[in-house]
Amino acid sequence: MQTAIDESLQLPQIQEPRNDGMPLDLDWVASVQANTSAIERRAKTLPGRRSVKKSHQAAWLCKAISCMDLTTLSGDDTEARVRRLCAKARQPVSPVILDKIGMTGLTTGAVCVYHDMVPTAVDALRGTSIPVAAVSTGFPAGLSPFHLRISEIGESVAAGAEEIDIVISRRHVLTGNWQALYDEMKEMRAACGHAHVKAILATGELGTLRNVAKASLVCMMAGADFIKTSTGKEPVNATLPVTLAMIRAIRAYEARTGLKVGYKPAGGISKAKDAITYLAMIKDELGGRWLQPDLFRFGASSLLGDIERQLEHYVTGNYSANWRHPIG
Repeated sequence: MQTAIDESLQLPQIQEPRNDGMPLDLDWVASVQANTSAIERRAKTLPGRRSVKKSHQAAWLCKAISCMDLTTLSGDDTEARVRRLCAKARQPVSPVILDKIGMTGLTTGAVCVYHDMVPTAVDALRGTSIPVAAVSTGFPAGLSPFHLRISEIGESVAAGAEEIDIVISRRHVLTGNWQALYDEMKEMRAACGHAHVKAILATGELGTLRNVAKASLVCMMAGADFIKTSTGKEPVNATLPVTLAMIRAIRAYEARTGLKVGYKPAGGISKAKDAITYLAMIKDELGGRWLQPDLFRFGASSLLGDIERQLEHYVTGNYSANWRHPIG
């Protein structure tokens, strides 16, 4: 099993230069196209063609866990729930199962919470390298006054958040006001300071894949460290066609600037087999370097439970009940 993990997943840990952005290039934005039928056709073929089995499947599922933002974003969140979630982030899979597959030191990539829960999460994760991510800027609609959104970012960073998931103003995309989107994103990036910023595009509300690709590019030009599909609150969240449009924008941006930007699909990814499909797509389109938590994350809450069940099945030959794998 260890051989499979080593061969499939172990890559050198490289500290990439942070994306400082570039001046807004409206000619480049205007030239962006998205062949929707071709993108959808390509996305449709992936689940059937990208299949891994046995020890390799277990290795890829462990990789998915290491790239997971374990998330709770509910109106009834409590400090006790967040502490339980952080305990799960520290030990996402039973030590017995991990020992049998030869895996040690496995944690999730981050814990993502509302601003009010940042101090609790920071305290619960003290002594680990697991960062706390905060959703800010009037999440999920992003329609609060702009100065309050900027202040919220500052408050979250001051409370100890190392990552900030911001939401863009969808109206700038829908009206083609790319200068306004660029200026907004740039000011949010500056407010984050040392904390890395994930720009949530809310792709299910942007209308077309061309808009998704253009918004992705503009946010990267303004200095986004990650681009993220969704808040998880829209009717349509992460999809394979949207993912293709966004990661191809990431590829084009790297080709032009030499800078690597991360990607985070969020919302609607709840099955282990879907996680493997996304990982395979990332490797195909961007390369193995993106299979590290500094450049790829899943925004997930229920995904971990299904991955645990699959790993237990690999070790024992039996599927366990869902209640054996609580998240919070």
